[in-house]
Amino acid sequence: MESTSTAPSDQYRRRVLGVPVDACRDVQAAAIGLHARGGGQIVTLNAEMTMAARENPRLGDAIAAADLVIPDGIGVVWALRRQGVVVPRSPGIELARSLLAYAEAHDWKVALVGATPQVMDRLRQLLKQDLPALRLVMSSHGYQPQDAWPGLEAKLRVLHPDLVLVALGVPRQETWIARVRRACPGLWMGVGGSFDVWAGMKKRAPEWMCQLGLEWLYRLGQEPSRWNRILCLPTFVWEVWRRGKKR
Repeated sequence: MESTSTAPSDQYRRRVLGVPVDACRDVQAAAIGLHARGGGQIVTLNAEMTMAARENPRLGDAIAAADLVIPDGIGVVWALRRQGVVVPRSPGIELARSLLAYAEAHDWKVALVGATPQVMDRLRQLLKQDLPALRLVMSSHGYQPQDAWPGLEAKLRVLHPDLVLVALGVPRQETWIARVRRACPGLWMGVGGSFDVWAGMKKRAPEWMCQLGLEWLYRLGQEPSRWNRILCLPTFVWEVWRRGKKR
């Protein structure tokens, strides 16, 4: 089987059911390298998002235009392996947290957008404790009135943050980032429910479930309303299996 290169710049693009995803040895190194080149959008791709992108052209276009698409879900890792490409699963929540630590150490300006007001308030408090030197220049919850968003976006353009983490849910966070970040440098990354986990409002699956690729099942237990979204997973498996080693 193919394995990813060990060269300093080893990112290369593949496709899973027509949706792009990048194979690289070290996603944090790839993200930091992207920042050094002026920044861009990072997408964390799993099977659910892959199927959604095939149905939602705006989401599909946002993923296709993204500068780094990491294999967040075990299904995407399995699909790549079917093509002969061996990459580790790279959970977005872990990459985002490591980038926050890197940002603190390198005096990056950081902006957080999304989640509920309660989650954002709690997250601010915890980040002050965990990353006291973090240069948090903006933190805005995602339940803003419609007429507040242009001002928020204008503020981001003025601040020029090095790292923007956005928790607005799929597909909104991806399509919003794709539109807003064009006028801004830095790394922009959708993080889904990561703020809720970091704020202690929700728990992440136990390590053994993460290792077995069963994190989706744990999340379903916490949020039964996700059931309809999970129904796409058997279709994903069937489509990947049916296509064999085709992209």
